[in-house]
Amino acid sequence: MGTEDQQPTPPADETTTQPVNANDLTNVVSSQRDEQTLALFNAEANERIRKIWHDGRWWYSVIDTVGLLSGSDNPRVYWAKLKERVQDEGFAQVLTKCQQLKMRSADGKMRTTDAADRETLFRIGQSIPSPKAEPFKQWLARTAEERLQEEEQPSKAIDRLSRMYARQGYTDEWIGLRVKKILVRDAITLEWAERGARTSRQIAQLTSELHEGTFAITPAQHREVKDLPPGQNLQDSMTGVELALNILGEEVATELHQARDSQGLSALRDDVHDAGRVSGNARKEVEALTGRPVVSPVNYKQLRQERQRQLQSPLFGEIAEEE
Repeated sequence: MGTEDQQPTPPADETTTQPVNANDLTNVVSSQRDEQTLALFNAEANERIRKIWHDGRWWYSVIDTVGLLSGSDNPRVYWAKLKERVQDEGFAQVLTKCQQLKMRSADGKMRTTDAADRETLFRIGQSIPSPKAEPFKQWLARTAEERLQEEEQPSKAIDRLSRMYARQGYTDEWIGLRVKKILVRDAITLEWAERGARTSRQIAQLTSELHEGTFAITPAQHREVKDLPPGQNLQDSMTGVELALNILGEEVATELHQARDSQGLSALRDDVHDAGRVSGNARKEVEALTGRPVVSPVNYKQLRQERQRQLQSPLFGEIAEEE
């Protein structure tokens, strides 16, 4: 395992750098969570868990998390003994998924420590025999049951996603577009996988080319315009018009794939370029009519304040008085 400092790398658009399972909407929905925190813990606890952006995702300090879940005064020793005790649980494979990454220690210096991504961290938590870990285990069981229900009834996954965005402050209109975008994304990645674009690199290439055709900038440049931190999903910072054009590009690309029965990466790229031209022309039309660029610096911070502004508008006040 390497011990050198790792520089954070901004993620590509949506799920483009990860293997795609387009049939599983619950995977798409769960990927929308804010990965900068572990939703299970409260804000104070999250501050105690060190993290670093590495290899396209967040990695968390195992020592810090073990300390929270075990209540141990010496989590480093507890973690060392836990590794010895759980070898019979098939835990050896889990340990190989941990990495030694440099994080800032209590003395202010960067030191290597065991780090794990979210999935591995959850597995580690299951093996901690402590009353303090019991709420965590109950949460995992409850979440697993919810996901199984969502596989049987995908509408439940959409409802959960809608509620999550509403809690964050997005408007109902924006949420409707965001859900539509996820479903369209699901459809096009399925088309790509079935027609010969099966690797994450190929998916990323098609996504980037379609995005550039639509907005005349790459996903990475779009992120820069919106000043997004690592791990923040670009679509969650798109305005309604940006989402609508993104949807148009992917819908047209899917239609072209099916109409032309395109097979192989080269044919898919031809379709993507044509679709990007369609959505790109639509963007130019909008810009000509409005006199301003479609690509906006507005990001998730402003968008999450819109629901509150909407509820405070005079229109809503009049409706409340009538009731």
